[in-house]
Amino acid sequence: MKIDGSIVLVTGANRGLGAALTEALLERGAAKVYAAVRQPETITDPRLVPIRLDLTDPVTIREAARVAPDVTLVINNAGISTRTQILDDEEGLRLELEVNYLGPVSVARSFAPVLAANGGGALVNVLSVLSWVSFPHVGGYSAAKSAMWAATNSLRQSLAPQHTQVLAVHVGYMDTHMAAGVTGPKTAPQVVAKATLDALEAGEHEVLADEVSRQVRAQLSGPLTALYPALDPPAAA
Repeated sequence: MKIDGSIVLVTGANRGLGAALTEALLERGAAKVYAAVRQPETITDPRLVPIRLDLTDPVTIREAARVAPDVTLVINNAGISTRTQILDDEEGLRLELEVNYLGPVSVARSFAPVLAANGGGALVNVLSVLSWVSFPHVGGYSAAKSAMWAATNSLRQSLAPQHTQVLAVHVGYMDTHMAAGVTGPKTAPQVVAKATLDALEAGEHEVLADEVSRQVRAQLSGPLTALYPALDPPAAA
């Protein structure tokens, strides 16, 4: 997938990784970048084309596909973290699934015919290292991202006949609003944006954007205790 001359739609383009992606796309010669957000009035950069898209409202998703028929690259970036645990109430879990799984799947479904009509293009799904590993305080988020990882693998096969490249992006904590309360190491969104576009142009299926993602990916075939040391039984007295 060539970025130069492409026409791109980025969900959640108003801040964080979304904003870094739009800037990197323009720097690499994208001909047009649609900034798909819930409140288009928040997009003030004249180089961007604001478009309303709410992941919890399928009508806005279908309408976005109707008014942006020239798109050759779709980046499913928008997401939410409610810090809902699996044993918490269902409201938070349903919101996580709606925004981080059902919404992006709806975007893929609505824009797949658009991409096909424009030669295939590409679909990028921004996932997380938490697609592979989970902890109680992010149980709902991990479950939704894991579902989206499975959907991405399915979409990659379903869209192959129409020559649509599907790229999964896995990353740990980024230095964005969503991870503002995290005190550990965080990756700059500009670094993730560059890695994403590099992988896209190289024709790859997956990008591991930081060391945490690379380490967790490598441990998936090992024992559970490699990922969850707390599961180790206590040493005998």
